[in-house]
Amino acid sequence: MSINWTGVFPAVTTKFTANDELDFKAFDINIEAQLEAGVNGIVLGGSLGEASVLSDEEKFALLSHTLSFVNGRVPVVLNISEATTKKAIEVAVKAEKIGADGLMLLPPMRYYASQDETVAFFSAVAENTRLPIMIYNNPVDYKIEVTLDMFEALSKYDNIQAIKESTRDVSNVTRLINRFGDRFKILTGVDPLAMESIVMGADGWVAGLVDAFPRETVAIFRLIKQNRIAEALTIYRWFLPVLELDVHPKLVQYIKMAEVATGLGTENVRAPRLAIEGAEREKVWKIINDALAVRPELPAGSWGK
Repeated sequence: MSINWTGVFPAVTTKFTANDELDFKAFDINIEAQLEAGVNGIVLGGSLGEASVLSDEEKFALLSHTLSFVNGRVPVVLNISEATTKKAIEVAVKAEKIGADGLMLLPPMRYYASQDETVAFFSAVAENTRLPIMIYNNPVDYKIEVTLDMFEALSKYDNIQAIKESTRDVSNVTRLINRFGDRFKILTGVDPLAMESIVMGADGWVAGLVDAFPRETVAIFRLIKQNRIAEALTIYRWFLPVLELDVHPKLVQYIKMAEVATGLGTENVRAPRLAIEGAEREKVWKIINDALAVRPELPAGSWGK
């Protein structure tokens, strides 16, 4: 099995009702907007999707619903962020059975695994599923860096196909290409470094603020790949203050606020997260509203199915 790991893959938020249940109605509105903008895949249950507070039942319900709603228009990728190898394998096997198109795989949670332990963890999952896998490399937030030598060890698994590059070191894109050529697809995972990473050769963008601004995100990616750098840069410079909301511990709340501002979501989060209040709320709203006040016209053909 394979996925074309290129283009924009939204890391979508999980929508909740006021009663703290999955809100599929609000979710579908957002997903349809993503598809209309021309995204290339959907990533479910990641950090932005509040994975740590979803039950297994909810994760699989979300996966089943999304597969039905998307109906093959783009690949649907489920995130795996588990504390044990056994549980990670169980999730991978169940996701494959339900019909997921691929997996995004984090290192072990809540344990600072050594390099050998981390490689063994990834290897065990890869050996127990046929699904394509994207390794999520985010040592800033998850404390474990997947090094070039570790990727070398993982390169023997054909279904480990892509890397979500979130080290926040743009040069790592070049290091990966120099070492592995096109063996792994590279998708940037840090919104405020996205343009820099794509210019350096990243194949895709696992994006966050795309949840509120799908057309602008797709436009930036496509324009860069068409070598229309000046046009992309104009949009990117406008977008950057909003994109920086993606690199904050409260990115879920911030991005959900942006979704509300563009009519693509609700602010409902699951405890222990709480809604943003006071001066912090005013600051975030100002960033979003300042951007909306001068939202740029997008070049013809830079977004859409």
